Amino acid sequence: MAKPGLPILEFVARNYHNFNARSTRDALFAWWDHVRAGGRMYVAMAGAMSSAQLGITLAPAIRAGLVHGLSVTGANLEESLFRLVAHHSYKDFPEYRYLTKAHDTQILEQRMRRVTDTSIPEDEAFRKVEKFLVPMWLAATAKGERRFWHEYFYQLVRTLPKRVFEGDPAECWLLAAAERDLPLVVPGHEDSTFGNIFASHVKTGECSASIVKSGIEYMARLYDDYRELAKGRGVGFFQIGGGIAGDFPICVVPSIKYDLQAPVKPWAYFCQVSDSTTSYGSYSGATPNEKITWDKLTERTPMFVIESDATVVVPLMLQALLECQRDPARADAIVKASRARTRKSLAR
Repeated sequence: MAKPGLPILEFVARNYHNFNARSTRDALFAWWDHVRAGGRMYVAMAGAMSSAQLGITLAPAIRAGLVHGLSVTGANLEESLFRLVAHHSYKDFPEYRYLTKAHDTQILEQRMRRVTDTSIPEDEAFRKVEKFLVPMWLAATAKGERRFWHEYFYQLVRTLPKRVFEGDPAECWLLAAAERDLPLVVPGHEDSTFGNIFASHVKTGECSASIVKSGIEYMARLYDDYRELAKGRGVGFFQIGGGIAGDFPICVVPSIKYDLQAPVKPWAYFCQVSDSTTSYGSYSGATPNEKITWDKLTERTPMFVIESDATVVVPLMLQALLECQRDPARADAIVKASRARTRKSLAR
């Protein structure tokens, strides 16, 4: 029987030669080089990627062993769960650019929360999850237990009855990460819907704030996670968007080196996908070279910046990587041929 093709990888190798397309191709090839050689990859995810259904490709990539650790915003964490339990209740607004304030008021009155061109249903998502999560907080308070923010969500997604699922569990990256007990940090988790809900229960005295471990404790745990992930070929850093989801974990390298005064490997790869263009004083728009001066990367680190919409670029890259893993020998041949064409073009 003939082996299935690698259509996405072949398409990228054949068509992506210049500008952001070239950066996408080169970042994809370098990711494959890294994991093919036994390296690991850490993914930082900002923006509204879970609402945008990135889990369709991210969940299989996690299960396939292409992603080995995550840093996500509190919103991305909970919105992956929302997609699982309330997917059919979402409403889309393809013409969102033309909505008026009156239209958005109508959406509010429908108990929907718009995220660009889609919307999260309050009752089917927030309130459904609240019925499961709040009792977990109350029980932890009664027992004096303390956990990281994501550990409550890991427990919840593992134990949710399948009858409450509306989305495909194969497309839930949170479930995939929980199944593998993937190292995960959620910096700034207070800035999320359930962060606000938790704060309200702390304010009323029903829950103790101490049942959730702090961001400082997240960094202390990340020291150990990083050193484990960096064994062998090292660990790369793939950043979607900007902000704290990326800034928090990438700092672990200089912190181990200067604050713990311990030896540490630098990040073995860096790529940022963002529509934030290079600008003065913008972390999201800073070029990778700036990170060399903060001892996060070195001049030998493969570095890539893709200035594009992550909802377009990242699924393409993840699907191509899944193809590579399915047929490594053919993937190597495609990558080698594409690089040879590029070298020939440069030599002219």
